[in-house]
Amino acid sequence: MKGSHRPVSTDPREIIAKSPMSALQIIAVAITIGLNALDGFDVLSISFASPGIADEWGIDRAALGIVLSMELVGMALGSVFLGGVADKIGRRPTILGCLTVMAIGMLMATTTKSIVELSVWRVITGLGIGGMLAAINAVAAEFSNAKRKHLSVSLMSIGYPVGAVLGGMIAAQLLKSYDWRSVFYFGSAVTAAFIPLVYFLIPESVHWLTRKQPAGALERINRALARMGHAAVSALPTISAEVRKRSAADLFAPGLIAVTLLVTGAYFFHIMTFYYVLKWVPKIVVDMGFAASSAAGVLVWANVGGALGGAVLGLLTLRFSVKAITIAVMFLSTAMVFLFGRASPDLSELSLLCATAGFFTNGAIVGMYAIFAQAFPTHVRASGTGFAIGVGRGGSVVGPVIAGFLFEAGFGLPGVSAAMALGSSLAAALLIMLKLKPEDPAAEREEETRASAVSGAAATRGA
Repeated sequence: MKGSHRPVSTDPREIIAKSPMSALQIIAVAITIGLNALDGFDVLSISFASPGIADEWGIDRAALGIVLSMELVGMALGSVFLGGVADKIGRRPTILGCLTVMAIGMLMATTTKSIVELSVWRVITGLGIGGMLAAINAVAAEFSNAKRKHLSVSLMSIGYPVGAVLGGMIAAQLLKSYDWRSVFYFGSAVTAAFIPLVYFLIPESVHWLTRKQPAGALERINRALARMGHAAVSALPTISAEVRKRSAADLFAPGLIAVTLLVTGAYFFHIMTFYYVLKWVPKIVVDMGFAASSAAGVLVWANVGGALGGAVLGLLTLRFSVKAITIAVMFLSTAMVFLFGRASPDLSELSLLCATAGFFTNGAIVGMYAIFAQAFPTHVRASGTGFAIGVGRGGSVVGPVIAGFLFEAGFGLPGVSAAMALGSSLAAALLIMLKLKPEDPAAEREEETRASAVSGAAATRGA
């Protein structure tokens, strides 16, 4: 029976790393896929709604590009600051708080009457999404065993295009009968529905509890292990107070600063290319003479390709280097976005090119998330992921804005696409310089032991 195992004296993280994944662990990873799907829909909801907003409010492309980027500003801030919160207070409460913010932000967007009001609520929604992204990346990695860690993170990542695909199908139907506000009503309702799922089905991360060791940590760890069907532990690993109090400042310490800067820069440049496609496809298709519902359909195909690309990359990580795969996919992203810029006004051709571009651009995003999970240790996993996503999301802000001004300056679709495609190649160049340590589930525990021994020796000498 679960919970009836005789306690064993071992590190609970080792139990999770070496044991087969239980039903609860699989459910936790599945929920992170759903949460990332919310991100996919929530972020793209403004893209689905943008043609209707432009028509109703009479705004030009430059102004629309700024509105399209406002949620991304919030996401950047949320990832940087709330990622640190997830490392400080835990993954679970951070996710619950972020979901609440997202649901409110989506709902309030329907009440706006101006660009400024809408922008404010999109920033607030973005804060929730950014914080949640940092936390769920950590959850997917920490609820998985060592063998399936990259695959779990990759599956979590493909939730984004899956959410965009399903949400896009629903948005296309809503836009046929209702105005742009219906898209936000739907997004808010689905977001709120995830709050009880997280509350009841995802316990706090055992990795986080073991590292931070808050009051009652052993009991909470053993309850979580029992729910997973794993053996209980009789005592917590010895980790000094100094080690437990390590913070996000370690991201810029000599051992991690190069990794932090390289992965952040790579994410920044690739995301410029990624969001150029996702944010401008609906408007580009509408400007070619097609209906808004047709534009949403083309964007759906971009995300179908993205979901497939992420799934394929995730499976490849079981056999090949995630870094090498991601670099190759980024160069292919450059080529496909370049070709998209030369598409003719034909829905079938546009859908095929967008699906192929989505395959490679989102495949690279999935690779980046797997790299984040491997590059950053537990105590800065959410902070490091949040920093890389948050600062990197500056590219998601800059990309649509640059594209908007390039269009307004008279550059055609081929020229704008060629310029925006270069972001992926710059990202690949940075990853080539990245030195990523091989996976070693015991390495972090050994480092904690050494650090605790050094801390104890120093305290003895001080006494």
